[in-house]
Amino acid sequence: MSTIHPDPEATGAQTPHLDFAGTTPYEDYVQADVLTHLQHLRSDDPGEMVFLVTTQVMELWFTVIVHEWETAAHALREDRLPVARDALKRSVRELEALNASWTPLAQLTPAQFNSYRAALGEGSGFQSAMYRRMEFLLGDKSASMLVPHRGAPRVHAELEKALGEPGLYDETLALLARRGHAVPKAVLGRDLTQKYEPSPEVEAVWAEIYANPDQHDELVRLGEALTDVGELVWRWRNDHLVATRRAMGSKTGTGGSAGVAWLEKRATKNVFPELWTARSHV
Repeated sequence: MSTIHPDPEATGAQTPHLDFAGTTPYEDYVQADVLTHLQHLRSDDPGEMVFLVTTQVMELWFTVIVHEWETAAHALREDRLPVARDALKRSVRELEALNASWTPLAQLTPAQFNSYRAALGEGSGFQSAMYRRMEFLLGDKSASMLVPHRGAPRVHAELEKALGEPGLYDETLALLARRGHAVPKAVLGRDLTQKYEPSPEVEAVWAEIYANPDQHDELVRLGEALTDVGELVWRWRNDHLVATRRAMGSKTGTGGSAGVAWLEKRATKNVFPELWTARSHV
């Protein structure tokens, strides 16, 4: 983290190196000049800037969180639980920061949003490829969500690959099976391109793990890390719903989406479902 230094002559401190042949090492690493010139406004409304920058910040957080969850998934596959838990714990802090991104937008009135809404055209958050990768890692798979990206071959190929790969929960259940827990073969061998569906047998596995914490301490801690993630994903969806409801009511969303109606349906869904339902049986 950079620090603002006081006057070196007044403090007797060593003068920092100020003369560089090209750009500064900070700029070379952070690419701040690129980041701060990515805002191409499409309206004259002063509120569009905060909407655009906030959306761009969200995309950066999506990118970090995908990195963490992919790290965790690979570590679970290799039975490296401490590495997986560390990545999940980092992602919890990142999800908290992501969710806080709604704060600048949460007070938008319909008139304020309408003043630059036309600039979005057919653009909509559901078209975010990186957010879609997040959803795929959470087990919320849908081949139809690749369709908007057919015109971008690299992005489409990345999403298609992610669609067929095990998500965080798939790798978790595979680990539980390797440790002798009765995860059904139908769950372990499911079509990974499809949305994960809850299983009573998996619920029973989690109930047994949570009922015997001394015996399964490591797995309980893994379960709690995943539950932390699931809770913050639920909060993200609800904060999105509330911000949208305030800004546009029940009108059709940008890009032809169902707007609030679609978000309301999403807000009722939990990721890692048996981690929530198993608690009723402990």
